[in-house]
Amino acid sequence: MVWRHSVHFSSICLVGICLVGISSISDWAQGAEQTQTTGKPNVIIFYADDLGWGETGIQGNPQIPTPHIDSLAKNGIRCTQGYVAATYCSPSRAGLLTGRYPTRFGHEFNRIANVSGLDLQETTLADRLHNLGYKTACVGKWHLGDGPEYRPTKRGFDEFFGTLANTPFFHPTKFVDSRVSNDVAEVSDENFYTTDEYAKRSVEWIEQQQQSPWFLYLPFNAQHAPLQAPQKYLDRFESITDPKRKLFAAMMSAMDDAIGQVLGKVRELGQEENTLVFFIADNGGPTQGTTSQNGPLRGFKMTTFEGGTRVPFLVQWKGKLPAGKTYNNPVINLDVLPTVLTAAGSKIDPAWKLDGVDLVPYFTGSIANKPHETLYWRFGEQWAVRHGDWKLVVARGGSGQPELYDLASDIAESKNLAAENPAKVKELQALWDQWSHEQAAPKVIDQPNNAKKAGNKKGAKKKAATGSAT
Repeated sequence: MVWRHSVHFSSICLVGICLVGISSISDWAQGAEQTQTTGKPNVIIFYADDLGWGETGIQGNPQIPTPHIDSLAKNGIRCTQGYVAATYCSPSRAGLLTGRYPTRFGHEFNRIANVSGLDLQETTLADRLHNLGYKTACVGKWHLGDGPEYRPTKRGFDEFFGTLANTPFFHPTKFVDSRVSNDVAEVSDENFYTTDEYAKRSVEWIEQQQQSPWFLYLPFNAQHAPLQAPQKYLDRFESITDPKRKLFAAMMSAMDDAIGQVLGKVRELGQEENTLVFFIADNGGPTQGTTSQNGPLRGFKMTTFEGGTRVPFLVQWKGKLPAGKTYNNPVINLDVLPTVLTAAGSKIDPAWKLDGVDLVPYFTGSIANKPHETLYWRFGEQWAVRHGDWKLVVARGGSGQPELYDLASDIAESKNLAAENPAKVKELQALWDQWSHEQAAPKVIDQPNNAKKAGNKKGAKKKAATGSAT
């Protein structure tokens, strides 16, 4: 089957121009009515791919303007210690959509998405929101299984428009448009650029959701390799001379524009104060491969140092959460599911065995304690535990032995304090050992040396040159 990019969206836009006076008022009224009648917030999750902690203006990067991403922090919460439960793509998504450590159900490595997918016994956020009367859509990169039973429309989403795994930005592979078919189809349109098209479909879908609360999951493939961007975005960065960095900047500007279009539509429909929005990266940036910047953090994607697990983490809910607040206690992507479900009026059943918590009372100050005293990671032979401000870690690029850092004074993990604090090492090692014992064995193990090759500088350069994507 060959799927050719349809012009129906353009047609809708042309009609909308003619009827703007009527439709905008009608849409706003319908949106306001939906807000008043359901009492349930709409939900948007923007999930960036391989972004890097030090990118975006709000994270301190002056080189690439990101006004729309930054607006989420200015109108909401910026979490300076936001984490993900895994150091790369598929397990990170598995944790986000289940609210559980992906290692609990054997989803430790990317390769499980090629062999099977997200365990069919796991219940996704989309499943739970669908049961609460939400309309649901996934627009973007799935990476939780290619088989028909693992695809988004079988995991709680009414619609899916995107790729099943990593892809080029032009002529994307493994592409599905569930409005046409749930089968993979070819995209032959020469002008099709994933980031732009994801924005168009998201805006169109939101416009159609006037009678029910809705959940939009928008996992971009930006900023993942291969680095590709239309000329109109490259033209914004004539001052950047490094070709790779220029492409990265153009891709990021495109993603920021896409986020701006989605947020603008929500605002236009009068639903801004009834929409809970998250912007999170799926893992740290693979600096050597794409120029992504992790700021002062040590390490990068596929390591358990801070550069692999600490990510941009923004939350906006106008009228419900403080605006312009910086939140400095650790949070994790596992918190998204219980935060959203609680906001939607659902009770969290202990039988679900979630690892996340509802963040709203912590953000508003009604609970003064930390959301998490202890966080854990396991990625093959690499692992880490954070307890309070202490972190014990074994990571590629380190000594090979457990290293102890005080993150309150050493965000860069530059001074190993293990020799000076043997009792603390023993305490944190015991915590991690107990947690790891509770986790499942990996259902599928990555190919031998895969992690090592992905982190090798020479290999990363080769992948960037050939345009491959892991």
